[in-house]
Order: sequence, then structure tokens, then C-alpha cells
Amino acid sequence: MDSAHLTTWRKSTYSGSGGQCVEVADGFAGLVPVRDSKDPSGPALAFSSSAWQSFVTAVRTGEFDA
Repeated sequence: MDSAHLTTWRKSTYSGSGGQCVEVADGFAGLVPVRDSKDPSGPALAFSSSAWQSFVTAVRTGEFDA
């Protein structure tokens, strides 16, 4: 996905100033574009809305905690 054509990106409010963030773009029916905030002109990945929601839920419940 060419992230240059997506203009409305947002970071999590939990993101600090360390630059270890991903950004998502809103407004795409059924898709959630995701990119590396350190490389805003780089590539973006697109996940289905249901896959992204499953990932966010897993993060919130600590499924990936060490």
C-alpha cells in the first residue's frame, strides 16, 4: 500500500517520544492501514478490520507480554 496517498494518520495516545510507534489511518471500509512512524514515507500494511481488532484486543489483555 502506498502510504503517500493516505493523509490522516494517528498514533496511539500511549505513544511516548521514543519513536517506537506505529500509526494507523482511518476512513477505509473494512481495512486498517498501518505504518512505521519513523518512516512516514515508507510502505504501509493493510489489515482487515477484524484482524486489527483481534490484535488490539490481544495487546490490551497482555497476550504478548513476556
